[in-house]
Amino acid sequence: MTYYFSVRNTTEIFTDSVDRLNWTTEYVGTVEPSPYYFDYNDFLEEIVTCNYGRPATIYLPALYSLLFILGLSGNVLVVWVIVAGMRLRSMTDVCLLNLAIADLLLLSSLPFLAHQARVNWIFGDTMCKVVLGTYHVGYYSGIFFITLMSVDRYLMIVHAIFARKMRTRSFGVLAAVVTWVAGLLASFPEVGFLRAQRYNNTVFCAPSFEHTSEDDSSNWWMVFGLLKMNILGLAIPLVFMTFCYSQIVRTLLSSQKSRKQAIRMIALVVSVFFCCWLPFNVTCFFHALELMGSYSSCNSSRHIRMVLQVTEVIAYGHSCINPMLYVFVGKRFRTQLLKLIGRSPCIQRLCQRSLVLPQVKTRSGGI
Repeated sequence: MTYYFSVRNTTEIFTDSVDRLNWTTEYVGTVEPSPYYFDYNDFLEEIVTCNYGRPATIYLPALYSLLFILGLSGNVLVVWVIVAGMRLRSMTDVCLLNLAIADLLLLSSLPFLAHQARVNWIFGDTMCKVVLGTYHVGYYSGIFFITLMSVDRYLMIVHAIFARKMRTRSFGVLAAVVTWVAGLLASFPEVGFLRAQRYNNTVFCAPSFEHTSEDDSSNWWMVFGLLKMNILGLAIPLVFMTFCYSQIVRTLLSSQKSRKQAIRMIALVVSVFFCCWLPFNVTCFFHALELMGSYSSCNSSRHIRMVLQVTEVIAYGHSCINPMLYVFVGKRFRTQLLKLIGRSPCIQRLCQRSLVLPQVKTRSGGI
């Protein structure tokens, strides 16, 4: 989501500072110089020469491509096993399938973002809306499905009797539809303002709030989007996950059976989610403070831009980890995967060849 940090918006912050300084020098220009005299010319020179460079053109395309390949392979495998092998028998299967689809939606935008980071946006206005609209919906829906899975596990372990009636495939489909609708609604208003924008010789795809109203309202729309991301993408899911998994651990500890592996798995799920999404959301919060005018120096803006790019890559990595974290560690999934691999034509041909060759050797030896 680094496209919140467009060149135009950054320039407006510094331009606004210049305008305020012009107003000050106009009305107090006759005041005697003081030891704290501020050199307007030096300040203006710093603004004009503020250059972010494009270090992202070196590493972002490679990282985006790597994440796309890894995430695509893992999540497509999950969809294949669940649809062909598990047949959506429970609410858990429905949640896992939809989580993989949401991750695929988010990952599908990475090749386009990689090209934008390397050169600029060349895919036009319509593809801008489609690609980043898909990105937003996949982003929020994926996090919401992770939250839904936490609630599902909570019901399964803490309220086992009640869960027998609720954790059906039909209820899972209904919950999935509601979650997709929530993900779609959460992606607004950004999705409605996406368009390909040109600044100097660079074309980039980003939400454009400039035509909504006057003054600094475009920045406030961006601040709203960033804070909304903090609340819906981290704070609320983390509250649900903390409550659900704390109750699960409490129930497991009170049972007579050994549940060490389950508790370790719960700790791993929460830790991975926290480590992947917290840095990005914290950086977005500081970027929101910058847009609100808390600080506007070129140096701080450059650092925020760089940290946003790094933490965003870490956040994307969560879509690659999800298949291993939620699916591959499950015994039932591994069993179904091995069965499907065994049924594949290539494996069957190899098995037939391995059986035929010993027979041929035996016959030739007898002759």
